[in-house]
Amino acid sequence: MATTTTTTSTFPRLLLQHAGQRPDAPALREKEYGIWQTLSWSALAVLVRELAHGLAAAGMRRGDHLVVIGENRPRLYAAMLAAQSLGAVPVPLYQDAVAAELAFPLNNAEVAFAIVEDQEQVDKLLEIRPGCPLLARIWYDDPRGLRHYDEPGLAALDALREDGRRHAAELPRYVDEQIEQIQPRDVAALFFTSGTTGHPKGVVHTHLSLIDRALAGMRFDRLTEREEVLAYLPPAWVGQNIFSYAQWLAIGYVVNCPESASTVEIDLKEIGPSYYFAPPRVFEGLLTRVTIRMEDASAPKRWLYERCMALARRVGPALMDGQPVALADRLKYALGNLLIYGPLRNTLGLSRVRVAYTAGEAIGPDLFSFYRSIGVNLKQLYGSTETAVFVCLQPDDQARSDTVGVPIEGVEIRLADSGEIYIRSPGLLKGYYKNEAATAEVLDAEGWFRTGDAGFVDKAGHLKIIDRAKDVGRTKAGAMFAPKYVENKLKFFPHIKEAVAFGDGREQVCAFINIDFDAVGNWAERRNLPYAGYTDLAQKPEVYALIADCVAKVNADLARDELLAGSQISRFLVLHKELDADDGELTRTRKVRRGAIADKYGVLIDALYDGRASQYIETAVKFEDGRSGVVSADLRIVDVPTYPAVRSAA
Repeated sequence: MATTTTTTSTFPRLLLQHAGQRPDAPALREKEYGIWQTLSWSALAVLVRELAHGLAAAGMRRGDHLVVIGENRPRLYAAMLAAQSLGAVPVPLYQDAVAAELAFPLNNAEVAFAIVEDQEQVDKLLEIRPGCPLLARIWYDDPRGLRHYDEPGLAALDALREDGRRHAAELPRYVDEQIEQIQPRDVAALFFTSGTTGHPKGVVHTHLSLIDRALAGMRFDRLTEREEVLAYLPPAWVGQNIFSYAQWLAIGYVVNCPESASTVEIDLKEIGPSYYFAPPRVFEGLLTRVTIRMEDASAPKRWLYERCMALARRVGPALMDGQPVALADRLKYALGNLLIYGPLRNTLGLSRVRVAYTAGEAIGPDLFSFYRSIGVNLKQLYGSTETAVFVCLQPDDQARSDTVGVPIEGVEIRLADSGEIYIRSPGLLKGYYKNEAATAEVLDAEGWFRTGDAGFVDKAGHLKIIDRAKDVGRTKAGAMFAPKYVENKLKFFPHIKEAVAFGDGREQVCAFINIDFDAVGNWAERRNLPYAGYTDLAQKPEVYALIADCVAKVNADLARDELLAGSQISRFLVLHKELDADDGELTRTRKVRRGAIADKYGVLIDALYDGRASQYIETAVKFEDGRSGVVSADLRIVDVPTYPAVRSAA
């Protein structure tokens, strides 16, 4: 049970603990062919034991690395537990990474063993195998399309289980003996960072660091084994890993794996999770679809929705925070809950959510307020791969869009003179794998971790993040320039999907903007504005006017911020293509690769600052089916008004 879990445990012991105390309780569910299949704790323990014996028979030993690539699948989770049962280290990698991106982590971690989901992942590994000489064994979970593959060391996961059963018959105590030897401070997992400025770094975490933070989060939000979680984000991302692996094993709740990426919304409604995590872009997408639906609804429905939402915005957050609300407003809200808010939460799949978190990027105040207004306990957290996620969390009655919460149990925060945030906590990384120089840059002798983020603690004890410390610069006039802060303000608008701001050392701030194709497409269709695809839509004069209005509102907002009033945007252009990880412009976690974008689109940056009204560009792209091509366009560049800084009263 969750109450018996301690930081002296390890992940394999937690599994055996649940299997012994709650053998028939559900541990994992997976939707297959439209039907939810349940795996109990006892059945999971049997599966893990078979896989561990199989890996041992294949030659895996303590300290070896096992690469795991795929969507959230019960047997892939079991594979990670099997490796940990032998004292080996699972290394989850992004399933949407192209083959070339997998070569560095495989060679850096000296990987000899890999367990992957399906044919797509097998093909990637076979493609790069000549350059990864240590990769000897590959097992796959889904055999579709792989029947006629004849590659040395390639086999089905079922064959590994069969090998495991034979090994167990010969050495029945082998896995148990290995589990007994594992200590909390032993390495439990290796996560590769997104690599915004170069090769990704391997972040080494122990059983202790991950379990300690999992338990700290559990106590903060009073989580129990009765929670339901939907695991739909990449398992290679530490955020998904902490919610659906570390906390799952520490607490013992149920993790549900969707059938596919295309069924996540349907599966979300069917499961009705009580504990939910999503980056802001997911919450933005859900709201965008609601907005589009309401725009297409009948006039009476739109009227009712708008009236109810006006009430919700006025009193909903106060109700969520436990503040006093007039009886008349409470009654009106209860009626609105019956007619609008309850059905809306059900449509979004959030009807049973008790705790919902968002992190990774700033979330717009209107978006944040919307969810709390309709009764979803949406909060923000702060953390990173190196800190095992849980550093700051927002209490239920102190959720705000402009902070990331208060330091939780075990966390100390220190601010450098430059504003950079330093953290000390039991959840810190052990180090970067085979990179002592990088480790020394971020971890000092006293155990303080240098986050690279700039921010401050407000009077209420909440941490506020401004930007990455290395990205905060100055304009030529000496005004502070925080690009991420500006970009996030732009992305708060539903019509803007991505933005990249420039201004360090320059006379003015300029920006590239990506429109949200779905939101702007719906906006265009309602105005009978024809378009022939993203590139055509992005360059419409009407779309430029729409985006210019958003930029002007951001400038007006920045003018009220004495510190960042000099970051107002003077000129912008709408890019002819969406920024894409496959094109090297974003990381797999959708973080902007500033250096790569500056190199790739240097001609556009020059055009922004040379005062040109347009600039022609051709850009090589990779399509989803693997083909390459070129997208070209003559991009318009427009000026937008900036405003004098508004000085606060003395």
